[in-house]
Amino acid sequence: MNTPEVCLRFPTRASLTSGVPMIDALDFKPAAQQSNLRATIEDSVAAAIVSGGLAAGELVSVPALAARFEVSATPVREAMLNLEKLGFVEPVRNKGFRVTHVSVEELRQIVEVRQMLEVPIVRELAVEFPEAPRAELRELATQIDAASAAGDLPLYLAVDIEFHAKLLGLSGNERLVSIVTALRRQTRLTGLTEMLGSEELTASSREHADLLVLLEAGKADEAAELMHRHIGHVVGWWAGLPEEA
Repeated sequence: MNTPEVCLRFPTRASLTSGVPMIDALDFKPAAQQSNLRATIEDSVAAAIVSGGLAAGELVSVPALAARFEVSATPVREAMLNLEKLGFVEPVRNKGFRVTHVSVEELRQIVEVRQMLEVPIVRELAVEFPEAPRAELRELATQIDAASAAGDLPLYLAVDIEFHAKLLGLSGNERLVSIVTALRRQTRLTGLTEMLGSEELTASSREHADLLVLLEAGKADEAAELMHRHIGHVVGWWAGLPEEA
């Protein structure tokens, strides 16, 4: 079974750190290169919201996005309406859409659900971790480390999502992968820009390789504990909050 593909584009690193208005810095390819324009716009805007490039409370208008992406208003409007259904934005009459706020308590609930879903899968995988995907997962872990060392936050996030999706995909449960990916898209990681070059980002990135070592060694309890802690960073380091050592 093929692991479901995760298509989530992030804004450029410069757009996260230079103060450039996010609407002018969204990472988007020319419309002629896109096979599914609405989905591409939706993924681009969602990624900007998740990474904090589009902040809670910020207004986004359909005409402005259409001009930025050099497309008609129709696919933009469709994308924004779907993002509204997913809880990313809320409509503002005669103005467009406002980015919604996700509270710390909501983040904690997302983390708890992810831990309930992902940790048992990791424990099961450690009992009999297949050989075939190991090289690809190790390569993704290496890419995560490299992105962390380079301070390339958008790449870090994109490869991190791919790593987790492929790992969970080994369970053979595509619905599970879709649910967890959807939960990740509802997350707000407001502390990420401050983590660039930090020891915390380095430690978080290394946990992927550490997890693979534990899985290959069949250490189920230790692998499960590491995954539980790793997901918990969403309401710790990744939210700009301290964590216990």
